[in-house]
Amino acid sequence: MEDRSHKVLLALVMLFLFAVIVLQYVCPGTECQLLRLRALSSDAAADPYRAEDETPARFVPRFNFSVDDLLRRVDFNIKGDDLIVFLHIQKTGGTTFGRHLVRNIQLEQPCECRAGQKCTCHRPGKRKTWLFSRFSTGWSCGLHADWTELTNCVPSVVDSRKEVRLRPSR
Repeated sequence: MEDRSHKVLLALVMLFLFAVIVLQYVCPGTECQLLRLRALSSDAAADPYRAEDETPARFVPRFNFSVDDLLRRVDFNIKGDDLIVFLHIQKTGGTTFGRHLVRNIQLEQPCECRAGQKCTCHRPGKRKTWLFSRFSTGWSCGLHADWTELTNCVPSVVDSRKEVRLRPSR
């Protein structure tokens, strides 16, 4: 009888350890909302940057944009002289977003893309492009051009074929 009770106790301990291992796999750390006892308190929900041990946060969110900047609406005139310049920042999903710009946006005249070639993104009824990106103009300003390079390069590349008096002010 005693041997059987040891086996039952061992089975319960093994089951408990298995449950703890599964729980750690499914809910690592404190991300599991079921285990956070403080999740229901208003203090924990108010500040997502507060550390669990109440030490000062090492990350302090800073926004370089005002609320008005974030909420402003910009009208893009595809038939005019407006130009979207896509600045690709490496390792941020930029390739996927750049492909989305030329393939998936519903426009009056969508971009024409052929395998292995640049996409042609012309304005409706014109032979001028509305998008400056590596998918539409190639690496016109160099490989992975940064903001400074694009600021200096884009106007000269886009306006190089126009007479000075016909160039839009940007």
